[in-house]
Amino acid sequence: VQLQAFGGGLVQAGGSLRLSCAASGRTFSFHAMGWFRQAPGKEREFVAAINWSAGSTYYADSVKGRFTISRDNAKNTVYLQMNSLKPEDTAVYYCASSGSSRFGSVDGMDYWGKGTQVTVSS
Repeated sequence: VQLQAFGGGLVQAGGSLRLSCAASGRTFSFHAMGWFRQAPGKEREFVAAINWSAGSTYYADSVKGRFTISRDNAKNTVYLQMNSLKPEDTAVYYCASSGSSRFGSVDGMDYWGKGTQVTVSS
């Protein structure tokens, strides 16, 4: 499985960005895909996840109401629409896939893409 994330960049506070993650390989083994982020000096943390078949979505409290995760099964792509961005959202964002129900934790993810930097200026 290979995951490739796109869409990071620099944006002012209150702005929006859309991240994309394209998956290739054994995508039929996916139970869920998710986004995590890691800010300098901090541990990697869960942001959002989506059940690959049912489309159920899950969010960290810090992004609820501002971020939306979605997927396009035909394109094997997951998206993260980020609105009302705050400086504290600044981090490297990673997409990941999981073959189990433990997709809300770093340890529960099986494959990781390279991160994409999101910087929100105040």
